[in-house]
Amino acid sequence: MELNDFRILITVVGFLCFVGICIWAWSKHAKSGFDEAAQLPFTDDDVPGSQQSRHSKEG
Repeated sequence: MELNDFRILITVVGFLCFVGICIWAWSKHAKSGFDEAAQLPFTDDDVPGSQQSRHSKEG
């Protein structure tokens, strides 16, 4: 196998990985996980470190 054949093989494998990731990202199976992750900034859960910073500013 020549060096150029190896380069072609790596390029084709990389392209197939890219296409696979695109198919996965746009699939209906992954949509629910992405929708859940998109709502994370709007949840009411407090960040553990945020209360400490509030108390140190008040006192």
